[in-house]
Amino acid sequence: MTGTAPTDGAPTDPTAPDCYTCAQEARYPELPPRERIALDAHWRVAHAVGTALPGWVVLVPRRHVTAVHELTDAEAAALGHWQVRLSRALRAETGCAKTYVVQFAEAEGFSHVHFHLVPRMPDQPAEYRGPAVFGLLRRPAEERVTDVAADALAGRLGARLAADGPAAPGGAAGQSSGS
Repeated sequence: MTGTAPTDGAPTDPTAPDCYTCAQEARYPELPPRERIALDAHWRVAHAVGTALPGWVVLVPRRHVTAVHELTDAEAAALGHWQVRLSRALRAETGCAKTYVVQFAEAEGFSHVHFHLVPRMPDQPAEYRGPAVFGLLRRPAEERVTDVAADALAGRLGARLAADGPAAPGGAAGQSSGS
């Protein structure tokens, strides 16, 4: 089931049963800082789970969407702005050479549209560049970014994004996790 959205982009039914992203959205106030780096009316930014790469974030619509063509015009307009703002913040905080932006929404349990924004570090090994960067997801626990490290980076990213101003031209300012 896809949430319906009126022409102003505000969701009327933002959640879907058995959707991890929707479940996280429903409990937003309780989420740790790494799950609420920043948000606006349409999008939420979270640090990826199970990654060995600090700063791997995901940008998720705040209503249930399973394909990019289902985005409202307002969601689509904010999307591009978020991708650039996050890329700049990741470069400033991680020193990455560039940011990969990827969207599949095909993994079991993760059909909710989400954009991976992945910092590609200057010294990143060749075997983890391009699409092979996904080899840094679902790593053994001892290789993963710790919750403490992800929360700390989330706080810095959120503060940088908040200081940079509104999330979208003419839109409301994005909120940070405030951690």
